[in-house]
Amino acid sequence: MLKRVLIANRGEIARRVIRSAHELDVQAVSIYSPHDQTALYVREADEAFRLNGNLPKESYLDQEQVLWAAKESKADAIHPGYGFLSENAAFSEATARAGIIFIGPKPETIDALGDKTKARIIAQRLGVPTPSGTTEALNSWQEAAEVAEKIGYPILLKAAAGGGGKGMRVVDRKEDLASSLERAKGEALSSFGDDRVYVEKYITNPRHIEIQVLADSHRNVIHLGERECSIQRRHQKLVEEAPSSVLTPALRREMGEAAVALVKEAQYTGAGTVEFLVDDKGKYYFLEVNTRLQVEHPVTEFITGLDLVREQLVIASGGKISITQDQVELRGHSIEIRVQAEDIWSGFMPSLGTVSYVRHPGGAFVRNDSALFNGLEVSGFYDSLLSKLIVWDTTRDLAIKRMKRALEEMKVVGVSTTIPFGSFVMDNETFRRGDLSTAFVEREFSDAIRDELLSQQRAKSVSSFVTVQDQVDQSRQRRLFVGAEVSTKVFD
Repeated sequence: MLKRVLIANRGEIARRVIRSAHELDVQAVSIYSPHDQTALYVREADEAFRLNGNLPKESYLDQEQVLWAAKESKADAIHPGYGFLSENAAFSEATARAGIIFIGPKPETIDALGDKTKARIIAQRLGVPTPSGTTEALNSWQEAAEVAEKIGYPILLKAAAGGGGKGMRVVDRKEDLASSLERAKGEALSSFGDDRVYVEKYITNPRHIEIQVLADSHRNVIHLGERECSIQRRHQKLVEEAPSSVLTPALRREMGEAAVALVKEAQYTGAGTVEFLVDDKGKYYFLEVNTRLQVEHPVTEFITGLDLVREQLVIASGGKISITQDQVELRGHSIEIRVQAEDIWSGFMPSLGTVSYVRHPGGAFVRNDSALFNGLEVSGFYDSLLSKLIVWDTTRDLAIKRMKRALEEMKVVGVSTTIPFGSFVMDNETFRRGDLSTAFVEREFSDAIRDELLSQQRAKSVSSFVTVQDQVDQSRQRRLFVGAEVSTKVFD
């Protein structure tokens, strides 16, 4: 088993990895930017190393600094989390050259599957349905215009590297193509250090369904069913659940087998996700492979009983997946709400400031993967994700009720969050029926509906506000930790 793992990430996912590492008696090393020096994950790690600069390119995307910290800490492995360097083949290769295990696929596998254009080629070779479009990055907007003319608008511009909705633009007409391509390339470069963009036909109002896979170095590959991730805005997921309310056992088996075939073809190892779009006729199309852990992995953990980070650590140590495909059993229903620092009343604009008070929800089968604490400064340097609230129950209806209650318990003061949107979704009849598509936010959370909800929110603001006693309790709180040994060494 691994002895010491450096986590090349921040926030709630760093805390998530630390927990599983400690349960396996593996020491956890964190890295942090100056902005993150008071973060919970820094204090919960066994050792922490400071990086230079707050911008991603000056910190968590700086491969040289990350590898320096891994060597200084004598880590024998690096867990990349998600985002940042998690799907960077060059970083995986550099890690291997440094004699350190990269907890994820080999560089050539990331290059084949993490690169969206190459993954499309593999899918087409295996006969997995794909939307029409290019299999090479675009060289110019004129080339994009020729492709769009051939396949028809609307089209989707997508970053070839990375994921998480970054570097993506829907284009409905030729007049918007050049500016959209420029913005997509700029965002891709900023997020992944790679500005390559390709184009595919945009499928209107599909469901977004993804299949979780695990693969080890002993040629064992399994899938763990699907997650429904259709509720999105700007291609960023807001609500996820497992299983999907639309998949039949036959379709689940077919999509699962297609996902397994894809990762087998690329000689995959570790945890990964194969994403699909499903249209209103039940036909599915390959979208992409995320060669990393997904933000929404906890809903799969709830319905399968597996710890996916533990599986990653065991696989990276040379061990086998803990179960076989025949042993995979999907039990009950799980829902995840992403708590983002965003103002839902102003188009989900980022909300910056200092968190002055947090009240976490509790109860049976309620999980809160959170980076929140009193005094947390929310800046514009990084992603707006603050916390992930996840629940499980025996049926979808009961899971919705449990999530609604948990959202009512959760309080965050100091910045606006997406908690009210989560409550709106749980009450929404379209969601309750399971009648979902990626157009859910646009259709169900229109300006008129939003304004009405805002009026209702203001009317009950007195009763829903944090109580005086809560604030008194807050002022008396003292954070008690077993602190990390923070290194005084700084990369230069």
